[in-house]
Amino acid sequence: MWFLGWKGESGFSASSTAEQVTQGIDGHGLTAIVTGATSGLGLETTRVFALRGVHVVMAVRSVESGTKVKETILKEIPSAKIDVMELDLCSMASVRKFASDYISSGRPLNILMYVLFDIDELFHNNAGVMATPFQLSQDNIEMQFATNHLSHFLLTNLLLETMKRTVRECKREGRIVILSSEAHRLPYQEGIRFDKINDESVFPNLYNSPCFIPSFFCGGRYNSYYAYGQSKLANILHAKELTRRFKEGVEITANALHPGSIITNILRYHGYINAVANMVGKYLLKNVQQGAATQCYVALHPQVKGISGEYFMDSNKATPTHLANDSELAKKLWEFSVSLTNQK
Repeated sequence: MWFLGWKGESGFSASSTAEQVTQGIDGHGLTAIVTGATSGLGLETTRVFALRGVHVVMAVRSVESGTKVKETILKEIPSAKIDVMELDLCSMASVRKFASDYISSGRPLNILMYVLFDIDELFHNNAGVMATPFQLSQDNIEMQFATNHLSHFLLTNLLLETMKRTVRECKREGRIVILSSEAHRLPYQEGIRFDKINDESVFPNLYNSPCFIPSFFCGGRYNSYYAYGQSKLANILHAKELTRRFKEGVEITANALHPGSIITNILRYHGYINAVANMVGKYLLKNVQQGAATQCYVALHPQVKGISGEYFMDSNKATPTHLANDSELAKKLWEFSVSLTNQK
């Protein structure tokens, strides 16, 4: 349990905060893109990065909300360097425009941080959601797979040359950090349903069913829990395949992580489970400061230098499932993602 404070090899534990794992680290001269930066883990990451001197580019759906967050952080940290740019991860056109605008700006790029995108922001402007009812992105792809994986995959590929140039010029390691989840342990039985990504046929109310229903009962049908697990599995496979594809001499790492179970309204679509989670959450779950620790550790800490293709939890290396370590599945996902994002 996080509250027992058991420390791993890194010297940090599940109870460590983002400020604690970055204490003494000088981030001046680094530029980071942080998605999902207006609330929750993304906001805390932006604040702590700014506190350590990192120039943060907040990639957000609402520029107005992002500007308010920027102003709040500047009141606490007057020296903070923060920019706000529009990015809608539901739209590949928006991803392409963001990348084009970023490249045109001439900004360097040292850290690319993908924080959980809130699908529900489309409707309620509240942070943190998973296991939503079936819906499609603007590109007609199942929403959780599209926003949690495909948009990240596309943006990474579009900005990779900028990151490589930055690494060469500043001679500091580039880091790609992807928030996955322990939910990657509960995907569909085959891991990634390449031929059924958009299969919307469902059992009545199946998306509200507990996640312990065996995935083989889903047949070819959509289940929100397993769809979420599928997207989180894709995050780890993406980091591993990126690592394999980096040529020798390219000082860029790519890692995935589980931030921990955090006190949020993340299961708002699942009333009875959400009610129980909220009741016990303050005793058993992490707060946001603790939840943002692992991503800040992986992005900034010198202990992580040269480490790539790994999965982290509680600011320490962790072991993912056998599917997450399947190199052939990772290669197949890469090619599938290329085809869905219409890249040559």
